[in-house]
Formats: sequence, C-alpha cells, structure tokens
Amino acid sequence: MSDISLVGESQCRVSSVLGRNTRELGKHHLFDGSAETCWNSDQGTPQWVALRWPSPVQVTAIVAQFQGGFCGAADTVLEVPQEGGGGGWQTAVPWPLEDVGTPQTLHLPHPLTLTSLRLTFPSSTDFYGRIIMYKLDVLGKKL
Repeated sequence: MSDISLVGESQCRVSSVLGRNTRELGKHHLFDGSAETCWNSDQGTPQWVALRWPSPVQVTAIVAQFQGGFCGAADTVLEVPQEGGGGGWQTAVPWPLEDVGTPQTLHLPHPLTLTSLRLTFPSSTDFYGRIIMYKLDVLGKKL
C-alpha cells in the first residue's frame, strides 16, 4: 500500500500569524491546495507548526513549500513528544532546508509512529525571523 496524505484528519497549531490576520494568512492555507495562499508567521524566532492526530499514524515523509527568502533555515528540525510525557518536544530528525520556493521533501530514515509532530524553525532566512509557507503535507499510513 502506498503512502497517503495524513493532514486531512489532523489538527494544526502554529506559533504565530503575521498581524494576527488569520483570515488571510492563517494555518488553514497550508492545506487548501492553492498556490496563491500561505501561512505567514509573525517576526521572531523560533517559529513552528504542530500537527496532532486522534489516533496513531505512521509518518514516512514530509513535504513543505516556502517563499524564497522566508524559509526555515538549515537548523530546522522535526520534533516528536518527549518520551515519558511532560509536554515537551525532542528532536527526531534534522531538516536542513534550502532557501528556495520549490517543494522540499524530508524522507524519514525510518517510519515514525506517532500522534503528534512539530516542525520547528529555530531561525529563518528572513532577517526578522518570518516564515512564509504555501504547502505542508505529511505522508504515511493510518494505523
């Protein structure tokens, strides 16, 4: 069975939205399939996007598309909840993003079984720390 998009059944949270303008720049634009809309974070670091599923999923890859000049930098990481609970996050896989406007794919070395994940951008290619993301997809299997 091939991998499918898992974002449809997830809940999404983001660190910030530019000017709190969620209608035009909010997180829902990451999943609307339009090349004309985007999530635009406010300035400052770190920025992040977190997804949560109602039941476990197996993740094999993540696809993201940014606006050049407003990308997460080479220190971007995929995080999973800390073992033992506590509400914290731990790095699962680094994702050294490039400052380009084309889709970038993180192929995980081993599938991750989880109910939540977070992409954290400790820095940005933008001087002010803003992130502009047009697309986010998580590929894998429902369990």
